[in-house]
Amino acid sequence: MSILFAILFYAATAILVFGLAYRIRKYIKTPAPLKIPTTPAPTTTSGVAFRMFKEITIFESLFKSNKWIWLFGWLFHFGLFLVLLRHLRYFTDPVWWWVALIQPFGKYASIAMLVGLGGLLLRRIVVDRVRYISAPSDYLMLLLIIGIGATGVLMTFVTHTDIVTLKSYLLGLMVFDIRTMPTDIVLVIHLSLVILLMAIFPISKLLHAPGVFFSPTRNQVDNPREKRHISAWAIKLESSK
Repeated sequence: MSILFAILFYAATAILVFGLAYRIRKYIKTPAPLKIPTTPAPTTTSGVAFRMFKEITIFESLFKSNKWIWLFGWLFHFGLFLVLLRHLRYFTDPVWWWVALIQPFGKYASIAMLVGLGGLLLRRIVVDRVRYISAPSDYLMLLLIIGIGATGVLMTFVTHTDIVTLKSYLLGLMVFDIRTMPTDIVLVIHLSLVILLMAIFPISKLLHAPGVFFSPTRNQVDNPREKRHISAWAIKLESSK
């Protein structure tokens, strides 16, 4: 079991890293022929940076458009953020002081994450226009993340695993030293779902995480009158004539 999961983790990590690198490279090379920032938009580069900061921290545009979807979305993302930070204790030795500090908050953030996911899933089922455009993959992705969160909550509050052995196993994987892994069923399910998520991340809608930074509606300065916008491919085309 330890060797099998080690192989799966290495494969999933390779898919995640190279898949994300390929996607980000594609985002960078995709031309933006038009000046299309969503107005009202900043007119300076620093303003765009501040707008992007608000977009990825408090989901400003979603807050303006729909408050209750914003609430569930923010609960999920903020809870996930704290949970991921809390999991750094399994990959650091000694554990960084601030990671130790957030352990109690990360524990209960997993519940907030599940509440947010439940609200987003309910939205896809109850709201007609959202249900109409939802593909099976949308439901499966939510159920996958709910499964990861639920098994994590179970291990935290109900059926505990051997975290000392688990940490030793994960630290070993980082230096290609395969050690013994705990094999209780909830942990095995949790890690299996995490591996599956890592593998499908580069081909899923979860790519909106890095993709938001490359969205022309968000990263462009609103200065079409002051400066003419010409894409790089158009400049090359003109120079080749």
